[in-house]
Parts: sequence; structure tokens; C-alpha cells
Amino acid sequence: MGKGRVEAFTDGVVAIIITIMVLELKVPHGEDFSALTPLWPIFFSYVLSFINVGIYWNNLHNMFHTVQRVDGRVLWANLNLLFWLSLMPVTTAFMGENHFAPVPVAVYGVDLALCAVGFNILSAALHRLHGPESTFARALGNDRKGKISLLLYVTGVLLTFVNQWLGVALYVLVAMVWLVPDTRFERLIEK
Repeated sequence: MGKGRVEAFTDGVVAIIITIMVLELKVPHGEDFSALTPLWPIFFSYVLSFINVGIYWNNLHNMFHTVQRVDGRVLWANLNLLFWLSLMPVTTAFMGENHFAPVPVAVYGVDLALCAVGFNILSAALHRLHGPESTFARALGNDRKGKISLLLYVTGVLLTFVNQWLGVALYVLVAMVWLVPDTRFERLIEK
């Protein structure tokens, strides 16, 4: 089957996720800069989550441009990833509204890790469908960046119980690594 509906559905779900996250931001009470101070944890959590959701959307966009079709496995794998991404507004609010307490930071990290696992499952389903010689498989390569990201998320969750800022720092580090444009797919799409 064609991939168009999967792409459109994914775009819609990601747009809804980002909309829900921004609706969680509250208007500050007051008219000076000091009114913003109590909101910094919520805003920082939002920015980090917006970046993470944007990274997944960007990577999904690139991935689907290199494939020709999808099957039932790919549909379910994509839904699995979208499920974990759809929890991002809740885990974001939990972390921000609780001022980065250890358990909310760990829960946020678990969601990030499960998103990474979901992405790996989707990648495996697309690889299986299109084969090792496909443009998709060549672009994905061994996905070292994805595997290291998952390891950093899991490490961040564990370190959160030592010091929650270590966990947050690792989550930010992964986001910063992925902010550098991933040209693996773009190079092959242009050819």
C-alpha cells in the first residue's frame, strides 16, 4: 500500500501533540519580568519537548521519503511510536510543573527512551519491508546515533535518582546532538 496516508496521519498527530503542549503553557500573572520566573520550569520543559517532537517529525519525514510503500507491520510500528510521542505533553507537564523533581524527570526520560525504542521498531519494519539494498537501508546505515541516544536516555533515567539535573543534562545533550541536521537521508534523496 502507498505511504501517503501514513505520512498525513503522522503529520496530523504530531501537530496535535505540539498543540496540546503549547496549550499547557499558562499566561503569567503580572506585567514585569519577575512574573515569568515561576514559569521557567514549565517553559524549559516545553522547549525541550518541542525540540524532541520536532526531531522525530523531521526524521520520520526523511525516512518516509526514502521508502515506496508500507505494510501492516509498518503501520503498527508507526502507531507504536506515535503512542509514545502522544504521551509527551503529559510527561512534559509532569516534569515542568513539579520543578524537575526526580520521579517526574525519570518518567520523562522513560517516555523519551520508549520513543527511541518505537523509532527503532519502525526503522526495523521499514528495513524488513524494503530490504538491505534499499535507499532507506543505505541511508539508515547502522544508526549509531539512534543507538547512542537510547543508551543516553536510559543512563539519564538511572542518573536522575542520583541527581535529577544529570538526567536533564543527558536529555538536553541528546536533543542537541539531533539538532545538527541528519543528512543521511537527504544525501540519498537528492541522488
